[in-house]
Amino acid sequence: MTRSGQEYLEGLRDGREVWLDGERVKDVTTHPAFRATAASFARLFDLAHDSPHAPALVQGGVHRAYAVPRAYEDLVARRGAYKVWAEASYGFLGRTPDYMASGAAGFAAVPEVFDTECFGGAENALAYHQRLAEGGLHCAFTLTNPAGESVRVVEDRADGIVVRGAKTIGTGAVFADEILVGTIEPLAAGDFDRALTFSLRVDTPGLKLISRVSYEGKSRSVFDQPLSSRYDENDALLVCDDVFVPWERVLTYRDPAATSAIWWDTPAYLNLVHQSATRFWTKLEFLTGLAVLIARSNGTDTLPAVTQAIGRLLGMVAQAKAFVLAAEASWEPVDGGRGGVRPGRDISFAQRIMAGELYPRAVQDIKLLAGGALVQTPASGRDLLHPELGGLVQQYFRTPGHPAEDRIKLLKLVWDALGSEFAGRHEQYERFYHGAPHVYLTMQTWAGAADHCEGLAQACLDGYDLGTVR
Repeated sequence: MTRSGQEYLEGLRDGREVWLDGERVKDVTTHPAFRATAASFARLFDLAHDSPHAPALVQGGVHRAYAVPRAYEDLVARRGAYKVWAEASYGFLGRTPDYMASGAAGFAAVPEVFDTECFGGAENALAYHQRLAEGGLHCAFTLTNPAGESVRVVEDRADGIVVRGAKTIGTGAVFADEILVGTIEPLAAGDFDRALTFSLRVDTPGLKLISRVSYEGKSRSVFDQPLSSRYDENDALLVCDDVFVPWERVLTYRDPAATSAIWWDTPAYLNLVHQSATRFWTKLEFLTGLAVLIARSNGTDTLPAVTQAIGRLLGMVAQAKAFVLAAEASWEPVDGGRGGVRPGRDISFAQRIMAGELYPRAVQDIKLLAGGALVQTPASGRDLLHPELGGLVQQYFRTPGHPAEDRIKLLKLVWDALGSEFAGRHEQYERFYHGAPHVYLTMQTWAGAADHCEGLAQACLDGYDLGTVR
């Protein structure tokens, strides 16, 4: 049986050191900057624990994301589980527990990658996967090195290591049970002190999380900010102030090649893309649904230009869906089949390009459909409830067939999704979800069958010569 939402919330009350606006947060489950989002994560656990969705979400007593897929059908079933959780937050919770669960399953598929001359991490990688799966834990990660001093080893001990430094963009870290600390980008061959990967409980002494501004904390109500008030997964700077890491929690150690290889020479990264691509598809479905509702509310849904705009958005949804299905259909064996199967690499890598370019276009198209109404909504739902103002708001904000309350409710949802500070974060987030374009575009060059494309063009050239000139 998987953990319930209440059990998950109780696990967050562990004395973790989370900082916001210069103050330490005593309990993220009750603090106004975090409590509603924590409840949204808890709802995901309840969906798997005891709901009609449990059969789609759970396999063998654990979430399907933890299973190592052995066939194409397993990839399809795993995607079905991803879809259920993605729809629960309309795609706005990007790093739900199934994200790193999929990464851990990738580690477990080829554990020998963790064994090197410097350190034998295979057993620890398998134990990490088992601990998360059996405990139903939510693991976040911090893989990005800050411009300043990143996490490094400062002391070796018989029972473990001591680390110091920081990692950035810990998305969802304040809501996690554990945090995986590592580096996905290539390190210099001699950069041994920073070449390590480990996972710690969030309440580990010396581990601090410094939160960015909380959009949930700034929201006034669910009516006024329906998304940011409930689905602000937050991003935090992780600081290790001489943190002790037991050897059993270390996955790679003083090995630049292995620290990178655990993501690329196992299915881990492709598993992450499978989850995120499903979530992205879901998010585009939601945004396109908003576009349809806006057009109907404005009474413009039958205008040719509007129907064409919605058709373009629906085409984007189909593209996002097609990348998911194509990655599954182009599955590849892992380690000669011994590690199961993984989604197709070239399609998965290409999805990163599509998503980063498509999301801003979709947002822009929907903003154009919404028009100026987005900038002239009442300050809050209180105006509708006010004994004097309520009647005026009801009179002047309605449209034929759409009462003022319904229309204002829709416009506030659209603004929160497209125009608010929360929305701005999401647009930037989707642009750089898989890293900077110069990184993933370069990777596509060696993953996207360039040799085959070149060979096809060369075959055409080789099929004729000057002898064909008349």
